Amino acid sequence: MKLQVAIDLGDTQEMLKLVEQISAIADIVEVGTPLIIREGQKPVRTLRDKYPELCILADTKIMDGGALEANYALEAGADIVTVLAVAADETIKAVIATTRECGKETLVDMINCQNFVTRVKEVEEMGADYIGVHTASDIQSSGKTPIDELRLAVETVRKAKVAVAGGIGLHILADIAAREPDVIIAGSKISTSSDPYETVLAFKKIMNKEN
Repeated sequence: MKLQVAIDLGDTQEMLKLVEQISAIADIVEVGTPLIIREGQKPVRTLRDKYPELCILADTKIMDGGALEANYALEAGADIVTVLAVAADETIKAVIATTRECGKETLVDMINCQNFVTRVKEVEEMGADYIGVHTASDIQSSGKTPIDELRLAVETVRKAKVAVAGGIGLHILADIAAREPDVIIAGSKISTSSDPYETVLAFKKIMNKEN
């Protein structure tokens, strides 16, 4: 089980300050969608230059222009690129083909996907490397968590890895980890903590079921 740290807020310099603290213990660092919208692929390129061995996910949330937009992230140095499950099949297939050609991976983000189980099966058949269970930040205030959809995804997938995101903090981490996803994604609960390094260690301790 891997921990992915999502960095959505701030700018490239603030991102670097955070990554400097956690790069040795985070399994995957995500350049989040808000940061990409703000600064393009600059944060991805900067991370790759500074941390050649780091696993970097570019949360592009591609909806159209699959090959073109995937290439932008890959050229900047991303190892994993995201595309939305609600995109057209042709777009998802183009992203998967483009990343695979470069020896990289695709995460298909299931955010706001209504026909959840059916779509999980479809995108897995297309060749998705990761199925991303994701509760949108705008609806987390209603108390919704990704746990129910995570259970469905884990029960449904046969080959793909399952990643999960959506307001995950230490308060629900044990319940999330008990469903054994391949990747747990945490953002603000780490990035805004007073000691991100210690918070990552606390996450990994629970994930690894250490006393």
